[in-house]
Amino acid sequence: MNEFLIVIGIICFVVLVFLAFFAGKSLGKRYMFDVMQHVVEEEKKKAIEKSRHVLKGQFNEHLSPFMENFPVKASECRFMGAPIDFICFSGLDEKNVEEVVFIEVKSGKAQMNATERSIKRAIENKNVRFETYRISDKE
Repeated sequence: MNEFLIVIGIICFVVLVFLAFFAGKSLGKRYMFDVMQHVVEEEKKKAIEKSRHVLKGQFNEHLSPFMENFPVKASECRFMGAPIDFICFSGLDEKNVEEVVFIEVKSGKAQMNATERSIKRAIENKNVRFETYRISDKE
């Protein structure tokens, strides 16, 4: 009789262990699903916020020549966007360009990237030239 009770006890213990395992596994999956859902929502919010900042920056870039204290007349600027934002020709309105100005627009805490810094360096070192490219009439 004691052996029978021991066997029944062991069987009950094994069944309880299996039930606890599967219940824990199910609860763990549910918990991870909830955690992942929260993480996905947070990442969506971050992506939307970053997108808003980028769009605001692009909007400001396009409008900057019309803002107060812009260093060159808006009518004398040409938007490029990349690798720098504007090339401006001081004196263009009077058909007598006296200076070519390269302008990179930044807002907030934005910094120039490596390409923009290299362009600035090239200009400051006077590594700038003008060339005329002629297309052959024979082609």
